[in-house]
Amino acid sequence: MKLIKISCYIILFNFFGYVAHSQTVEIVQLSGLVVTESNSDPVPLPFAEIRIKSTNRGVFSNENGFFSIAVKIGDTLQFRYIGYKDAIYIVPTTLNQDHYTIFQILTKDEFLLPETVVYPWPRKEHFKQEFLALKVDQGLRDIAEENLAQDRIRKMLEFTPHDGQSNASYYLKTEAQKAYYNGQFRPMNIMSPSAWIEFFKAWKRGDFKIMKNKYE
Repeated sequence: MKLIKISCYIILFNFFGYVAHSQTVEIVQLSGLVVTESNSDPVPLPFAEIRIKSTNRGVFSNENGFFSIAVKIGDTLQFRYIGYKDAIYIVPTTLNQDHYTIFQILTKDEFLLPETVVYPWPRKEHFKQEFLALKVDQGLRDIAEENLAQDRIRKMLEFTPHDGQSNASYYLKTEAQKAYYNGQFRPMNIMSPSAWIEFFKAWKRGDFKIMKNKYE
């Protein structure tokens, strides 16, 4: 009889403890997947935005569409992804666990663009005739010819600094050459036929005269 009473006390204690725990859950670790449907199969949406409305808190899903965020019971989550309709999810107030998993599906959003009418020329030759028949102002023609002058282009190349991509490419190429000839003598270009060809081309262009005038 005493054993039965002890068992009843244990059951009642666990029951009230479970109820108390279910009533005190306020923060939930919400995890899940953000997917879309393609050919009746779920496809993960990487880097989708999951934001708690009316707050500045939120996360992004990873490359597999997985996310995890701490939320309060009753919070409203907004799922956003470019090209897809926003989705709303309200954290249930009946949760009795501190972790919960959901599976959120987003549907594609279709935009109706205004009608565009294209009037092409009947043939490419017609466009060429019309283009050549255009009257260009003499002032604009003079500016174009001046900008296309070879000596002007060479001067612009001489004083125009390289952009980031060109500098990075030059640096990587230089480092690759150093690694290639590491521990050995580098060949001299004086014995390279291609180097002599480039030298004569530069000489005919007058590159060395330009360099001479620059340092005088």
